[in-house]
Amino acid sequence: MSRCKKGDTLAFRELYNAYSAAMYNICLRMTGNPADAEDTLQEAFMQVFKNIERLENAGSVTAWIKRIVVNHCLSHLRRKKVYFEEVDNIDVEEETVVDESDFAWTVAAIKEAIHVLPHGYRTVLNLYIFEEYSHKEIASMLDISESTVKTQYMRAKDKVRQIIKQRKLIR
Repeated sequence: MSRCKKGDTLAFRELYNAYSAAMYNICLRMTGNPADAEDTLQEAFMQVFKNIERLENAGSVTAWIKRIVVNHCLSHLRRKKVYFEEVDNIDVEEETVVDESDFAWTVAAIKEAIHVLPHGYRTVLNLYIFEEYSHKEIASMLDISESTVKTQYMRAKDKVRQIIKQRKLIR
């Protein structure tokens, strides 16, 4: 990290090579489009390189880069006018237990189902499940209520199940 802070271009390349694949996966999950994911990744790394001197704790490199990437993805979605259905005063049920023994879900089937979700559902689902943000953190990031996040998350999960059943993506 100290080499990056000194402007060593080889160190920048090494940093990019070390983190770009994982960060691209985040971008792809959130944008749902390879071209948008690539653009968003490049914009995020430009910010990483531009602000590398602000990173104080080398142990938090991954979290710092991930946060920048997620923020760029969210900015991209805002520019694309992704809306989240605001819900207030709706009782959010606790997660119901689903008998998944009837499903032989594969990773590919689940990925495909998530990919076709509406942007709002996909964003909340990705931030919660894959990026491990809390409902409260997601609400703050998206500037929506926590109950809206919870509702979007529940609806996203239901929609994934529905898509898999409808498309017979069960292998």
